[in-house]
Amino acid sequence: MPEFDLDCQGLPCPEPVLRCKQCIEKDEPEGIRVTVDNEAAVQNVSRFLAAKGYAVAVDALGSGWLIVGSRGSDAKPCDCEVMGQDEIAAHAAPLARSVTVFVTADTIGRGDDELGGKLMLNFLATLNEMGDELWRIVLVNGGVKLACAGHPCLEKLNILANRGVSILVCGTCLDFYGLLDKRQVGETTNMLDVVTSLQLAAKVIQV
Repeated sequence: MPEFDLDCQGLPCPEPVLRCKQCIEKDEPEGIRVTVDNEAAVQNVSRFLAAKGYAVAVDALGSGWLIVGSRGSDAKPCDCEVMGQDEIAAHAAPLARSVTVFVTADTIGRGDDELGGKLMLNFLATLNEMGDELWRIVLVNGGVKLACAGHPCLEKLNILANRGVSILVCGTCLDFYGLLDKRQVGETTNMLDVVTSLQLAAKVIQV
């Protein structure tokens, strides 16, 4: 099959990943070249292509990046949270009791932010009591700050991650706050991953 070129510059998350997904499902190319203009898209597209069996290389290209995916003897799949419909169906039964926690800020409640920060710290510490029912924590908007260097809640998230809890951190949000290189726990992710996580979960807790 021929190689395909996708210009995904200026597209919001998760459009670059969705376009790659559509291209691969429709044309099954041996090679795919994707141009993006932000680091979050670089990470998300690279991880998605690797999960689909492509060897991935990234080159700086003016004000953007060129991601080149090629299939061959060196291509190795990697863990990726983006799931197709078949995977969603296959995972539905094992996750019947799974809980996803959807965190949209670095504090809990409205009023005093210092109090809200303490409440968030206590909340994350108490999540340990959920045991095996806690499957995933998704951090978006201000919630991504919890996963970054220097934040008081980072230790609590590391404890949960070491216990096997999946932690997804919105790449667009990290980029917006200038924190892409500050993430210390979890995986940088995109909105397709977020929606899939909410779809698969038996219960979603939003804070």
